[in-house]
Amino acid sequence: MNDSECSLIRIQQLSGVMTLIALLSMAGTQAKASDELIQVLQERSCRGCRLADADLVHADLRDADLSDAKLMRANLGQAQLDGADLSGADLSFTSLRGASLRGANLTGTLLYGTDLRDADLTGAQLNPNALDEAHWQGASGISAGIRSHAALHNAGVEAFQAGRWSAAEQLFSDAISRQPGQPLSWVARGICRGEQAKDDVAAADFRYAAVIYEKEGQATWAMQLRKAAESIQGRRLKEQSPNEGNGLGIQLLSNTIAGLRMLAPIAAKALIPMGLGF
Repeated sequence: MNDSECSLIRIQQLSGVMTLIALLSMAGTQAKASDELIQVLQERSCRGCRLADADLVHADLRDADLSDAKLMRANLGQAQLDGADLSGADLSFTSLRGASLRGANLTGTLLYGTDLRDADLTGAQLNPNALDEAHWQGASGISAGIRSHAALHNAGVEAFQAGRWSAAEQLFSDAISRQPGQPLSWVARGICRGEQAKDDVAAADFRYAAVIYEKEGQATWAMQLRKAAESIQGRRLKEQSPNEGNGLGIQLLSNTIAGLRMLAPIAAKALIPMGLGF
């Protein structure tokens, strides 16, 4: 056997050893995660546990201590978490849809992309702006102080994407009340109103956004918004208003109306969640 053949055999042996080590390590990690999952369910206490991707649907975790736990992508849908301590936990992309979190401690909790839709957050402790990057459509018990401009705008985007124009309009209105100087919320509300054939107020929203952009030195966008407002009102005079759900927003995004085509980039930006990166 020559030197090259011996080297190849040694490489293959080494590769096999490394694969075995990786498999044993994976098995050990899975066993540890399984033990921690049992601990959570039996003792309701597992501070700093690593429970990423865990299936805890409908789990009864009332008053559980899960502070600093790693629960990324875990499924806690419909779970009972009343009074639970989730402070400092990582709940990135975790599903808490329909979960009960009454009185839970969520201070310092990472809620990036977390699904809190239809959850009960009555009395829950949350940091200001904690919901900016979470999905909380239909959640109850959220105090007004927690609902920041970004959180309200993002909830409006979700409602818009679901075709719930009226709900989206209200959420964008609430976002505007929080920060009236944010032009994208005015644009987004104008699109929602256009979807409901509320052409006059839609045009007014675009004009107000144009004023804000002009003050910010964004003359091009201001001009585009004013032209869009003129096109909307011109359409109202020339033809019957579109049915709800087939109105201005669809026309803007598909670029089917030449007069509004230039507004599409602004509309697209207005209807992307703030801070989520997608």
